[in-house]
Amino acid sequence: MNKPIGIIGGGQLGRMLALAGYRMGYKFLFLDAKPDACAGQVGELIVADYHDQRALAEMAGRCRVLTYDFENVAVAELRNIESQIAIQPPLGALAAAQDRAREKEIFQQLGISTVPYRLVDTRADLEAAVTALGLPLVVKVRRLGYDGKGQFRVLRSEDVEAAWKALGKQALIAEKFIEFDRELSIIAVRGQNGDKRSYPLSVNFHDNGILASTVAPAPQVSDAVCKRATQWSGALLDHFGYVGVLALELFQVGDELLANEFAPRVHNSGHWTMDGADTCQFENHLRAITGLPLGSTRAQGYTAMVNWIGKMPSPAGVLQCDTIRWHEYGKTVRPGRKVGHLNLRANDYTSLQQQLGQFIEGLADAFSQTI
Repeated sequence: MNKPIGIIGGGQLGRMLALAGYRMGYKFLFLDAKPDACAGQVGELIVADYHDQRALAEMAGRCRVLTYDFENVAVAELRNIESQIAIQPPLGALAAAQDRAREKEIFQQLGISTVPYRLVDTRADLEAAVTALGLPLVVKVRRLGYDGKGQFRVLRSEDVEAAWKALGKQALIAEKFIEFDRELSIIAVRGQNGDKRSYPLSVNFHDNGILASTVAPAPQVSDAVCKRATQWSGALLDHFGYVGVLALELFQVGDELLANEFAPRVHNSGHWTMDGADTCQFENHLRAITGLPLGSTRAQGYTAMVNWIGKMPSPAGVLQCDTIRWHEYGKTVRPGRKVGHLNLRANDYTSLQQQLGQFIEGLADAFSQTI
């Protein structure tokens, strides 16, 4: 079939899907509101708003299947073309991921543990959440939040007014602040035939709410924790009749896990798979949505992924290490923006720390302190 794969969104995730797909003989058509979207460098780009029904209809008419590279796309408008073309992952998963309250309800329905929370629609609801959950807590917008945006930490009772002024004109959710040991994530994939596979758990490190780095497989994880994460991600995949890659973010507290959120797409914490797994998350997503058998998710040693945020350093010094792979997104640099990443692979975790310490000042020490 010569029709391209359609991707709603033209950011770096769409770009990396295309780079993986070209090796498989696929072509790609992107829809993005920005004419300089970086995926436009590797495929045809339709520039239009995500709510533009004509543009979506054009995508449906020209493509073999539609997918998306971020959550905040127009579900209602996509439902209007759902009868014309397969959209994967399914819109039910996309809609749930767009609403933190619905997401929490599904977690509870599936027996997936979460932090204690309360829904907040009024100032009185926020006061009641403080009473019920105690302080500190985190107030989040229910919709359209990402990379730490749309959140306010309430540490003292005096912070309630500031939180309400900052976020109170929309539906909110208040979550009890948990002193977790570390954040983990699991990348899982489900094919059209129901076959499920998951990558090893990874451990994630953040800077101002933005993912800064990931190490996989996560060191010092018990078999019980791995099993629970795999069961939870599998339950989500089956619940939605899912096709494609899904990421589940988790807080680890001792040997217990708490689900934070899930992303119905390829995910930044899975970028390590590009150079550290038998089959990367991008290829497996494409295999799933086009009906091909899934590839092996086995890790090849240990891999660290390091995001470049706000600036791109010169690769000259870093690439002296022959186990580092450099990925630049072709995006205009600006503060807080993900513009590239590297992957560094080693046979064991100790070697990984040592090699990181040679090229990235302080990063190996940060890993040691956090783990």
